[in-house]
Amino acid sequence: MATLTSNLASSFKYVPKHKEISEKEIRRLKEFIAKSSRLFVLTGAGVSTESGIKDYRSQGVGLYHTSQHRPMQHSEFIKSEAARQRYWARNAVGWPIFREFQPNIIHSYLATLENQGTLHWLATQNVDNLHYKAGSRKVTELHGTVYAVVCLNCHAVISRDAMQEKISASNQGWTAAMLEEAPDADVVISEDAVKSFVTPSCDNCGGILKPNVVFFGGSVNKRIVDLINSQISVADALIVLGTSVQTYSALRHVKYANMMSIPIGIVNIGPTRVDSLANFKISSRCGYVFGKILSPGACV
Repeated sequence: MATLTSNLASSFKYVPKHKEISEKEIRRLKEFIAKSSRLFVLTGAGVSTESGIKDYRSQGVGLYHTSQHRPMQHSEFIKSEAARQRYWARNAVGWPIFREFQPNIIHSYLATLENQGTLHWLATQNVDNLHYKAGSRKVTELHGTVYAVVCLNCHAVISRDAMQEKISASNQGWTAAMLEEAPDADVVISEDAVKSFVTPSCDNCGGILKPNVVFFGGSVNKRIVDLINSQISVADALIVLGTSVQTYSALRHVKYANMMSIPIGIVNIGPTRVDSLANFKISSRCGYVFGKILSPGACV
């Protein structure tokens, strides 16, 4: 029991303070899901923090509240060789940790809803692959995935594990200690370690290799935007889970659902940019809420 308690505490270290909820709120969510036959779900970082992954905005525990470190910007990565060296050096240290994160009760519950035929489609802002690990297949990764790496010149794609092999081959004997954990497989290491790191290039053309994600300041491909809206247009309900919907890339899809008169429910610890559009809002931890749905009386 002591080990289980310790593991749970470790998984929840990046989950902000949250409150318990009433049985009335649980019933409201259960009824909302039960009435839907084509449910659309939008997930954010608050789903993956319960697997132990640090996020950016969570009050008191997210990166913006605990560190001066800031995420890579799209323009910086494209223009600066030094920025790419810093990114890949830190990511090389963070990747072995990040790839071991596992789905939690939320990911599993959504995969079950898909298997039952209730969940019509899922869009996630997360780049951690945890929905796929849990068994979900009707998924659009709005911001891409760190599990793939793309060449910006010839557009060849390799797996992140293959990239790690390239990094190891180019940096034999190189080591670095993690000084601070950051979101999305990023960590902080010493500047000396960064400067001695050799950044691999594309085997096909020698081009720049970039994680297949939308960095801050980048744009989501119009094909992805259109795909998500097309799935929303045939949904009969939308649930927002674990996101404050601060990014426009997510906000526009919730606004589109509202324009289509699709009922909207929200489960998120703090306020969101779309609270005024929701039919109901539950201000609590997603795993706690779904734990109550699955096992009334239990707290997961």
